[in-house]
Amino acid sequence: MDLYLLLAFIPAAAVLNITPGADMLFCLGQGLRSGTKQAVAASAGVSLGSMIHMTIAGLGLGAVLAAFPFVFDVIRWIGVAYLLWLAFTAFRSSVDQEKAHRLTVAQAFRQGLIVNLSNPKVILFVLAFVPQFVDPSQGAVLLQFLMFGGIIALGGFVVNGLVGAFAGSLGQAMAGSQKFQRGLGYVTATIFSALALRLAILEKS
Repeated sequence: MDLYLLLAFIPAAAVLNITPGADMLFCLGQGLRSGTKQAVAASAGVSLGSMIHMTIAGLGLGAVLAAFPFVFDVIRWIGVAYLLWLAFTAFRSSVDQEKAHRLTVAQAFRQGLIVNLSNPKVILFVLAFVPQFVDPSQGAVLLQFLMFGGIIALGGFVVNGLVGAFAGSLGQAMAGSQKFQRGLGYVTATIFSALALRLAILEKS
């Protein structure tokens, strides 16, 4: 890999990681809903999803989307439906405290992975941003995608994990207040609903 391309990529990736986005808001919501460990697990799931996106892009995802553009919309609406389901469960737990429950670490990880994989905006970002730093003359294109993806995934895991952990600490500090917990449920449901709406109106360009 070209050293100068790598040095240019690292600060660009850092700026992208610290810019608030869907993944960060999702981890924030998970922290509020279930706690610090679950938020970190959700962040890990998001990062794994990013690596899967990078792998598929390196294998030629752009050609697939060009040949079958409907794939984009299929992925998008799956993501919308899943986020709305998460919003519904968070809202239901707020209305009926008996149904409220903290996610396990495995559940939080799985949700983070699914939310990331079902967000076609990540696909568009990978196809638009990463190829600018890939140089076929430097070796295998897939390996370069994976190396750049690893940098983004690691940075995202740290940033999103810290945001989610902070939210988890706040929720834990107020765990004794049913009114506060109910409010957190409403906030979490709102976050997930907003993410679903954002994804539903997403344009390909």
